[in-house]
Amino acid sequence: MADRTEERDRTRAAGASAMPRGPRARLDQPRAPRLRLLPAYDPEAFGRFSEKIARFLGTGRFIVWMTLVIILWVVWNIFAPPPVRFDEYPFIFLTLALSLQASYAAPLILLAQNRQDDRDRVNLEQDRKSNERSIADTEYLTREIAALRMGLGEVATRDWIRSELQDLIKEMEDRRVVFPPEAPYRSDESDRR
Repeated sequence: MADRTEERDRTRAAGASAMPRGPRARLDQPRAPRLRLLPAYDPEAFGRFSEKIARFLGTGRFIVWMTLVIILWVVWNIFAPPPVRFDEYPFIFLTLALSLQASYAAPLILLAQNRQDDRDRVNLEQDRKSNERSIADTEYLTREIAALRMGLGEVATRDWIRSELQDLIKEMEDRRVVFPPEAPYRSDESDRR
């Protein structure tokens, strides 16, 4: 027994554990579902639900309905006969109900804002990538246009050819005036004889 203890101490000192491990999890297979204490929920569905509530809480319709409920509550508990009043003058139950509504509304609004921030972040990232592509395309087209302009500097354009032809015609007319034609045209056959 003492030999095993010494051997275990030596292997631990060397950095290796001689203690057998539990069964190794296989990475090529999904984990078995575990027992959960909390109920499972779809975070995306809960997020959409919170956004709907947050949108409703931010409308004038909600403020009007909330105001009407509070006014009816106060009027009922002041002017109704005493046996049917359910919340006397300091309106503690109303305060509790409004506090409960606020305690749920604030986190739901924050959750909706976080989801909106995430969407905005994704949209900004997509816009940034789109802008980078547009800038790269614009730079590429600019380089291509510059290359075409440089290439066109060496190419004869229609206007340049036209002006050169007009210069040649003018030069030929000037020569005709200076050097009139000698004789009528002869064929090459007479020159060969």
